[in-house]
Amino acid sequence: MKEKGFRRSSEQCKCKWKNLVNRYKGKETSDPENGRQCPFFDELHAIFTERAKTMHRLMLESEGGNNQPKKKLKRLKGLQGEKSSDDYSDDEEDEEEDSEDERIVRNKKRKADRERQRVTAEKSRANSMQEVLQDFFQQQQRIENQWREYAERREQDRRRLEQDWRQAMENLERDRILMEQVWREKEEQRRAREDGRAEKRDALLTTLLNRLIREDL
Repeated sequence: MKEKGFRRSSEQCKCKWKNLVNRYKGKETSDPENGRQCPFFDELHAIFTERAKTMHRLMLESEGGNNQPKKKLKRLKGLQGEKSSDDYSDDEEDEEEDSEDERIVRNKKRKADRERQRVTAEKSRANSMQEVLQDFFQQQQRIENQWREYAERREQDRRRLEQDWRQAMENLERDRILMEQVWREKEEQRRAREDGRAEKRDALLTTLLNRLIREDL
């Protein structure tokens, strides 16, 4: 069924087969014309006819003391809905064996699922840890880059401030030199004026003294 693209469980297949067999048996005992309304009537009729022949042959073989045909005969009767008490006990044992096998298969499947989930969880944890570490390294790289950029900006600001300070000091020194030069020039001019006034005063005093001397004579 799976190979042909149909998703059906074993219970669904058994239920479908049982319904087909019941409808076949019900139609088989009624009017043949109405019996044709049963789905797959011809196919089921051919199957059960062939099985009846096989059962008859197996019954003859089982009378010879061979157990293998008996098992096949019980299996065919079970498919046709005809079971004896021995058949039921054998089927129950088969069902118990099947159920035990199914339990083993289910347990193995559960273990495999748990192992797969554990491996998946470990991979997920490893991936999450790797992502956390990667994010941590990326964040550290971003912080380092930001710190480097900040340090470079601080260095640039320091150099700019130092250059401005030096330029201001140079301007102040130039202004001081200019002011000192102006002061010296003014001081020289003042001294020259004082010297001129002193000479004039001395000349005037000398003239007055000479005049007084002449008048006394």
